[in-house]
Amino acid sequence: MASAMNWRQRLGAFIGGFDAGQHHRRLRGFRATRAHVNALIAAAGPDITARARWLVRNNGYAVNAVESWAANTVGDGIKPISKIGDAARKEELQRLWLAWTDEADAEGLTDFYGLQRRAAREVFIAGEVFFRIRMRRAGDGLTVPLQLQMLPAEMLPLEQTGTAANGNAIRQGIEFDRIGRRVAYHFLRRHPGDSTDPGLAGEVVRVPAAEVIHVIDPVEGGQLRGVSKLAPAIVKLFLLDQYDDAELDRKKVAAMYAMFVTSPAPENPLAPAEDDEVPDGVEISPGQIVRLDPGEDVTVGQPADSGATYEPFQYRTLLQISAALGIPYPYLANDMVKGNFSNSRLALIEFRRRVSAWQHSVMVWQLCRPVYARWMDAAVLSGALTLPGYEANRARLLTADWLPTKWDWVDPLKDANAEIAQIEAGLKSRTQAIAERGYDAEQVDREIAAERARERALGLDFRRPGSPAQGVQAVPVEAEQADRDDETDDAEDRPRPDEDQT
Repeated sequence: MASAMNWRQRLGAFIGGFDAGQHHRRLRGFRATRAHVNALIAAAGPDITARARWLVRNNGYAVNAVESWAANTVGDGIKPISKIGDAARKEELQRLWLAWTDEADAEGLTDFYGLQRRAAREVFIAGEVFFRIRMRRAGDGLTVPLQLQMLPAEMLPLEQTGTAANGNAIRQGIEFDRIGRRVAYHFLRRHPGDSTDPGLAGEVVRVPAAEVIHVIDPVEGGQLRGVSKLAPAIVKLFLLDQYDDAELDRKKVAAMYAMFVTSPAPENPLAPAEDDEVPDGVEISPGQIVRLDPGEDVTVGQPADSGATYEPFQYRTLLQISAALGIPYPYLANDMVKGNFSNSRLALIEFRRRVSAWQHSVMVWQLCRPVYARWMDAAVLSGALTLPGYEANRARLLTADWLPTKWDWVDPLKDANAEIAQIEAGLKSRTQAIAERGYDAEQVDREIAAERARERALGLDFRRPGSPAQGVQAVPVEAEQADRDDETDDAEDRPRPDEDQT
């Protein structure tokens, strides 16, 4: 095997081809592994996750990147709009869903949309997160007897590999059947790093895959477990943090020494000096006159400056970290000075394309849709929701549009006018425009109709000055301008009060 590989390398060096595949002097130290990503994660995954969590706890750039990612991917929540045709049943379903979202968290710390945000943070930090579906009793007082328990990546041990009692293969804590389907997860009962949680350390429980939601954004085919999004930037973040700390400490030490006093050498340098002859330092004040002993001299401290290379070096390093994380530089460093409006807008467009792809391919597909399906099953079975023919038409009744929070632009008036022009030109519908803002068009129309009816009943008028009254045809702009010109001509022809009319 080794001889065949050496022969291929010599042949490749002889015939040329791709420089990336050569083994000449420039690439002699480039030893890339051929191991699969699963083997690499098994070897380095725990250390990568631990270092990523440390950086998020201690590094300002890291925590800012995580919070920016969670805020842009989830925001106020990715919310469902049912596609059920019956308006009354659709409204009933939406009200029941909204009531249940407040009860979704088994820990009671947040609602379902808060769980989405926590999931986005965990996937960014650890590369994955797990949710265990907890069915509850009817007597627990929940709107729908279903809750979600969030489990961090450390709860599924990477070293759990072998063969289950039923003959299935267990790989990195996940049990597979004979044809490669996930059938169970082997979770730890206690977090391996939580010493405050009593119980048996290392005790494992088997949970069927139907009760587990695994949220992961794989980077390679066949990948089983996640990798932190911070992984490509961990080294630079840590070293940049050390560099900044060293620079700050150097400046602090240099600033402590204002001046130095030079004295002549003593006659007997080995003789110990008396305590009262050893000065603790010279205190100075504005306009002070200091007398020096003969032979003494004062030198003012002049600490070395950081120079003109400090900020460019830090900026370039942060740009590399920004590219590694996929976060725009202003979002990473909170530095809005270096970018103009056009550049910032281009960066936002690219970033939001990535975020939109992640929202629908990961968050909606892996978390939102499975939770929605299990919730509707539990709602119908428990009697909290009435949907005739649900079993026969389950797939159709489960269809829903998942709408993320609308992103705000720097100049919303121009964007609103552009959207109005697109609607008037037939390039998009009001339904599409409202859906892009994260709302249901039918619900918005019902609210507008109800508000206008209430305004008419109460005699209210919230129209802007100059806008046409309801039911009155608006005057075209050209005709209105012509009327103003006629009024101006008539006013010029009429005598003014101060003119003599005799």
